[in-house]
Amino acid sequence: MTTPGSARARPVALVTGASRGLGAAIAARLAAAGHPVAVNYASSGAAAEAVAEGIRATGGVARAYRADITDEHEAASMVEDVRGDLGPVGVLVLNATGPQPAIPAGEVRWPDMRAQLDFFVKSPVLLLGSVLPDMRASGWGRIVHIGSDSVRGLPKGSTAYVTAKSAQLALARMWAAELGPFGITVNTVAPGWIPVERHLDASPTDLEEYAARVPVNRLGVPDDVAGAVAYLVSEDASFVNGAWLTVNGGSVPG
Repeated sequence: MTTPGSARARPVALVTGASRGLGAAIAARLAAAGHPVAVNYASSGAAAEAVAEGIRATGGVARAYRADITDEHEAASMVEDVRGDLGPVGVLVLNATGPQPAIPAGEVRWPDMRAQLDFFVKSPVLLLGSVLPDMRASGWGRIVHIGSDSVRGLPKGSTAYVTAKSAQLALARMWAAELGPFGITVNTVAPGWIPVERHLDASPTDLEEYAARVPVNRLGVPDDVAGAVAYLVSEDASFVNGAWLTVNGGSVPG
């Protein structure tokens, strides 16, 4: 009998914010494992199409889907479109993020907090509401939050970001407790600073100084995060639920 997570019947994976960076690497890695992949994007349509085309070029199945995942209607409509095109979503990777400006604590205002909470709390709640019925019907599901080790590293100027990421972690742990009985696992991958396209303005000195603080003596790359996600989605991790997995070379304790 073929189960949703078996090698012969990989469930559809929806990766948010997958037009570049960590999301693009995660989408490619899950596609290589046999999952049809929905590549979500908000504005970078050409980049998302390139990610999907790259997956198809290597024999995978992928389509790009535009949606502002902080908007209730757009999030629900996207999941419905994915269901019609590829099938019900069995794997949800919550990777999308927005700008992360450094703001001193005394200058943080509520709109700054709300902007981060929209990405890391509101959008997961909206998407869970849309994918959960299919996961519960199949008795199987994988939800992976892309968190951040800044929850423990506490970089200065990151009050809004760290608070929202902390709330996201609590959300994941609550879901793990409540959804586990339905065959749905919920885990968090917490990367350190892994330079991607959004960090093109980082100076060589900043990169060198950060790498020097990493015990394994190198910067991380997107595929390090993608590999952790692929593990948590796999049957090898079927008993891993509610975990917070740091992917940072040991720079901040897990």
